[in-house]
Amino acid sequence: MDATELCFTPASELAGLIRSREVSPVELIDAVLARIESLEPRLNAFAHLAADGARAAAREAEAAIVRDGTLGPLHGIPVTIKDLTLTAGVPTERGSHTQVGVVPEVDAPFVTRLKRAGAIPLGKTTTSEFGWKGVSESPLTGITHNPWKHGYNAGASSAGASVAAAAGYGPLHQGSDGAGSIRMPAHFCGNFGFMPTLGRVPNWPVANSDNIVNIGPITRTVADAALMLRVMAGPHPWDHTSLEAPPADYPARLAEGVQDLKIAFSADLGHARVDPDVAALVADAARAFAELGCTVEAVTPDFGPEGPELIRYFWPVHELNYTHLLSEWEDRMDPGLVACIRAGQGSTAQDYVDARARKLAYIERVHRFFEDWDLLLTPAVSVAAFPADRLQPEDWPSHAWDWVMWAEFSYPFNFSGNPAASVPCGFTAAGLPVGLQIVGPRFAELAVLQAAAAFENARPWCDARPPV
Repeated sequence: MDATELCFTPASELAGLIRSREVSPVELIDAVLARIESLEPRLNAFAHLAADGARAAAREAEAAIVRDGTLGPLHGIPVTIKDLTLTAGVPTERGSHTQVGVVPEVDAPFVTRLKRAGAIPLGKTTTSEFGWKGVSESPLTGITHNPWKHGYNAGASSAGASVAAAAGYGPLHQGSDGAGSIRMPAHFCGNFGFMPTLGRVPNWPVANSDNIVNIGPITRTVADAALMLRVMAGPHPWDHTSLEAPPADYPARLAEGVQDLKIAFSADLGHARVDPDVAALVADAARAFAELGCTVEAVTPDFGPEGPELIRYFWPVHELNYTHLLSEWEDRMDPGLVACIRAGQGSTAQDYVDARARKLAYIERVHRFFEDWDLLLTPAVSVAAFPADRLQPEDWPSHAWDWVMWAEFSYPFNFSGNPAASVPCGFTAAGLPVGLQIVGPRFAELAVLQAAAAFENARPWCDARPPV
């Protein structure tokens, strides 16, 4: 196959081609790096490209094949790591001038696992400053451009990872998700993004944000996400929230199907505004599950309407983690982040514990909802991509920091820790991707992946490539 096709070949296929010596790791890495170098910095998906290290690792991977060494499930396959993640010897600058020059001495546990499985890191993908917003821009790296429309939002803080996936920068891309930052960029860029159950993938250092941040894959196919997740998942002593149970064999069980599942569909969670073109595509996607043999019913979850007040309290309060930076760095920080920090400064300890009691009751209602349903379908995001120099689309209300108004479907499941995915379900009239969100009960990663795989098979998406 030619170099471009190699860049878009799924990891689930590349693994076999590498083992059979039909594709060499050196050939693969060279093809991917050549594509990256031809499209960067126009797309601006990388905060730091570690090309020399990737080429050296590819040569080592090739040598292991020649000497018939032990090969991991991702042997020789490129992967990108989000620039909020610690990476030994590679800068971790978090989209912020305040972190320039920070080079960790240790990898996050899931990075170690990816490397041990044979994956070859290409470098660090861009993020909004400290991952605070759902728009693909930071003061340090500038705009990361949606590959479907230059200058447009590529999504939340895992935007660089999602742009890399859509643009053919190899098959595997790591994201993190504190209020939709895997699912939103997958929606905006036309990829598959999966946030597993909280604790399925160890997240270290543990974020000081009340257990809402989760690690997961962004890929072009469901099978690749299943493969990557199985490598990253499993307990680790550094993360006290990590789950004791080992991961299921997600790749081997994807094709088990979804027939007879009882599926709820909510177009708005009882409160959210949704642009009409997004609503129409998502409603049509929900009908596909009825065609697959599921029972699909429209519902209005009772937990939905309280979500906006909770997120608008907790989001600014948790950004107080960065208050100490304001005295020196405020004029070089994202103005929206500064406004968000200021909004949280009036909260008292009593306010926080009262709000947290309400949040815990909200979480219980989410889990009780799933006692009656196998899955929940919603829009992934209320809008398609819009200009990345804005916090809100032009026809939505303006606000100094509130981007969450167009992202009401994702954060409830960060609160509750449920597994949730965004799967591509079509394009608007303007040619911009839209995602369907699939949510499962806690620990039901396999069910969400199986549903996504069944939908992918019924309505394939991965052949669609952006015009870059």
